Amino acid sequence: MAEAPENLPSGAGEVAEAYPAIWAAYAALGKACSEAGPLDARTRRLVKLALAVGALSEGAVHSHARRALADGLAMEELKQVALLAIPTLGFPQGVKALTWIEDITDPASSDTDTSQ
Repeated sequence: MAEAPENLPSGAGEVAEAYPAIWAAYAALGKACSEAGPLDARTRRLVKLALAVGALSEGAVHSHARRALADGLAMEELKQVALLAIPTLGFPQGVKALTWIEDITDPASSDTDTSQ
């Protein structure tokens, strides 16, 4: 499900606040997609992270990695998602995804990428 606007990276949060009806529709779509099949919450979190990696979205990787950790997934599970990207997306993209995942455990890092 989509995050509350105040918990989003700046660009996405600004859109959610400026266009609440669009944000509500987007959140409802996310909820409907999440409930449309048999995958459990843990698997859905890993899939969403993998999709963010494949979409080359640093902000989405940060967001999905944070939410996965909050839901109790281990950092090593998230790192494996990045490693699994290597054969399909290439070594540079897999390493980039690994660093994006590691960003969320570094207090000096911030979400400046607003591409969601």
